[in-house]
Amino acid sequence: MVGLDTKLSVVIGGRSAAAFQKAWGLVTIADLLSQYPRRYAHRGEPTALDELPDGEVATVVATVLRMSSKPFKTRRGTIQTVTISDGRSEMTATFFNQPWRENQLKKGARGLFSGKVTRFRGEAQLTHPEIQLFGEGEEGAVPDPAVDEERARRWATEPLPVYPATASIPSWTVQKTVATALQALDAEDVLDPLPEAVRAERGLLGYFDALRLIHQPETDADWRRARDTLRFHEAFVLQAALLQQRAVSRSAHTLPRKAIPGGFAERLDEALPFELTADQGLVGAELAFDLARDVPMNRLVQGEVGSGKTLVAVRAMATVADSGGQSALLAPTEVLAAQHLRSIVRALGPDLSAELMPTLLTGQLTAAERKKALLRIVTGQARIVVGTHALLSDAVEFYDLGLVVVDEQHRFGVEQRETLRAKGKTPPHLLVLTATPIPRTVAMTVFGDLDISTIRQLPQGRQGIESFVVPLAEKPTWFNNIWKRAKEEIDQGRQVFVVCPAISPKDVEEGDELDADEAAEGVDASPKHPIANVADVFAHLQQRPDLEGVRMGVLHGRMSSDEKDEVMGAFGRRELDLIVATTVIEVGVDVPNASTMIVLDAERFGVSQLHQLRGRVGRGSVPGVCLFVTYAEEDTLARDRVDAVANNLDGFELAQIDLELRREGDVLGARQSGGRSSLRLLRVALDGDLIGDARTAAASVIDSDPTLRKHTPLKEAVDRRLDESEREFLSKG
Repeated sequence: MVGLDTKLSVVIGGRSAAAFQKAWGLVTIADLLSQYPRRYAHRGEPTALDELPDGEVATVVATVLRMSSKPFKTRRGTIQTVTISDGRSEMTATFFNQPWRENQLKKGARGLFSGKVTRFRGEAQLTHPEIQLFGEGEEGAVPDPAVDEERARRWATEPLPVYPATASIPSWTVQKTVATALQALDAEDVLDPLPEAVRAERGLLGYFDALRLIHQPETDADWRRARDTLRFHEAFVLQAALLQQRAVSRSAHTLPRKAIPGGFAERLDEALPFELTADQGLVGAELAFDLARDVPMNRLVQGEVGSGKTLVAVRAMATVADSGGQSALLAPTEVLAAQHLRSIVRALGPDLSAELMPTLLTGQLTAAERKKALLRIVTGQARIVVGTHALLSDAVEFYDLGLVVVDEQHRFGVEQRETLRAKGKTPPHLLVLTATPIPRTVAMTVFGDLDISTIRQLPQGRQGIESFVVPLAEKPTWFNNIWKRAKEEIDQGRQVFVVCPAISPKDVEEGDELDADEAAEGVDASPKHPIANVADVFAHLQQRPDLEGVRMGVLHGRMSSDEKDEVMGAFGRRELDLIVATTVIEVGVDVPNASTMIVLDAERFGVSQLHQLRGRVGRGSVPGVCLFVTYAEEDTLARDRVDAVANNLDGFELAQIDLELRREGDVLGARQSGGRSSLRLLRVALDGDLIGDARTAAASVIDSDPTLRKHTPLKEAVDRRLDESEREFLSKG
């Protein structure tokens, strides 16, 4: 019996199945049927040949205008050239040593041409495209209206699904393979994961009908209704997975952690030299409530840059210490870990610090320092531990780990966070901090199993930040003005950050490599100007006469811990006026006297990164200025991203703008989850209401049946949709 979980090889053979797995990672029938058409064409519908992207495999509907064949000048053989048109523009397709194409591609022949778009002498062309002419073969034959008028009409008007393609697997091969799979399936064996009441209330198609009509529609209305049904399916299955995990986590038991009268938490609050903001107070109350329960807390605190998330976390740590427990803060870099330790000590003050003994554990400690830190941790003397990946070592044992705090959680893998949580004798509470605001729909889709708290208010006394775009593509002479402004700030006793996307011409900072998403957003991976890098920029600035006497340093991820600490320490003590750095200073660095942030090649950073970098200045009584230096031209996505940040200081609005600019369809993609799966039809920037509706519907099911024992089709769909690594990603936020 052939079902959704049947291997593709059973239906289409091992060789073809291997090709589909290599191209897209498709293994089962369900995988194939979730490879939805990217668009629908119509016979006779012209495709814009002049808009085909260079270097990509494209499928077009076109008509043959002319065909020619001639011998090579310098070697044996012939080259065949066919000119095709979409009714608006023309392009050529070439073949080598295929003279039979002259008989196939007669003037007026129409069909699908699929191949890689290349340039020859400035003109676009397809080299060795795959071709399927209308009328070729029994299935594609043009019906004779005199014989069957209705069939001829349907043939002319029915949508043609156009699938993602590769050079070796054109769109129509995918179409035929899907047809084979659908024919092999027994509709009665394709169980619908949606409860009947949920489906009926929303007027949705049955699951098998939706799969059939999205791949084999007879009208545009067919595939639109199928798409709407499958989009809801996707949202419903994802929300069921999240809510099921939430139910599982809430079924665990742990030790309640409550503040006590006259204890560490109360003394911390009494010693604070300022009042908490309303948001800090509210979030603190939410954390205290969660910590006092015997169910492990799983909470995400998101807040603007400089909104005081660290202080909220320290108050939670003091509460855990009141019960005799320890807290561990996991930071992504040694610079950030050291900064957190300093911030915690400053917040606690000398007396509480001496009693709680905040301890740093990183990979760069000496053997003696490491031994001392490990002893403090295992004996419980260190009630607060701050560290990097070194905390995950088997050698690290806690006396009573009650709270795990993960800073900038997107920098860590699921296994790393779970390794730390597993060091608790009972399940520890989890607090996740992020300075990257999360749009509501992303929060529902990705962090749906976590309780979310938000800090929007900034502490009183924070100065504003002015942001400016320096558009070197249009104003190249403004480059010198950048350093003139930097010198003016330094002459007033202030300090400057200069951020580059690379360490050296061939050495990009780890974590900042350009990827396909960035390329798609308009970043030229091989720009006309050299990528700004720490080594070259530092050398250039040292040689500039207008910066003579300025004390400079460098900071990047390839430096040792001691080197980084030395530079940051000197900067904090005002022994350096200017630092040329990578994004190692993106989060956590707190130098109140730093007034100016200069981001070179700003188009090479994401919206959240630019907002984070800007947040490094204006943190004290000194007003901030941020210069986004870019070569991106106007009306490109890359430039739109930079302009958006410069024109908006609200991180929450920027998060939504970023989501819309990215035009994403891959919230749970391989970079985040480690798995193949991604969102297929959902667009979290657009489908917020649908996701909310699906969450409500899924909650009604999970509340009554957390293990989905009574909803077998839904359980199978959840298991099928999420591979193991993606499930873990979802479950840990």
